[in-house]
Amino acid sequence: MSFSLELELQRFPKTVTLQDGGEATLRPLRRSDEKDFHQLFLGIPEHERMFIKHRCTDISVIRDWCESLDYGRNLPLLALMDGQIVGDATLHQQLGGWKRHIGRVSVLMHPKFRGRGLARTLVGEITDIARRTGLERVEAEFIGEQETAIKMFAMLGFSQLLRLEDYVKDMQAVAHDYILMGLELKTDEEYTSAGG
Repeated sequence: MSFSLELELQRFPKTVTLQDGGEATLRPLRRSDEKDFHQLFLGIPEHERMFIKHRCTDISVIRDWCESLDYGRNLPLLALMDGQIVGDATLHQQLGGWKRHIGRVSVLMHPKFRGRGLARTLVGEITDIARRTGLERVEAEFIGEQETAIKMFAMLGFSQLLRLEDYVKDMQAVAHDYILMGLELKTDEEYTSAGG
């Protein structure tokens, strides 16, 4: 794990205030979160789980994630309310190769806790971590039906890079449009110099 990522992780746990005045605690996934993290995935409606790339209802998949945490490759940032894991935004990185400067962001929110600005806060935090640890771009993948998520990412500055019709298939072998969105990350120095 890089020194700059270690510094970033020292900012957590962190309490954030939501649009409705409620509070959530943000912190990275821990080994001890296995059961609670599994509960988050079980709370996602089945028709939405079809678009998750892993068999997340299988406790052994979640156990493997928790036991082999490598924040430099995959940094799951959790949102907790009243001790319950209600959301997750993960920064995925390739540590070598031609995409090593690009992170991929994914987000998952329990249905009961949507519409409060928490997913947007999580994605904003994970994007800031990506920026401050030296990534140049972040991208996010969607299927065409994920309109709400696509709109939220657009509000955070992501733009559509690509749309391929009927390109991906869900677990039921139904074809869906594939959408790739991206955001170019500016460093803090670029922000300040752009201000004049």
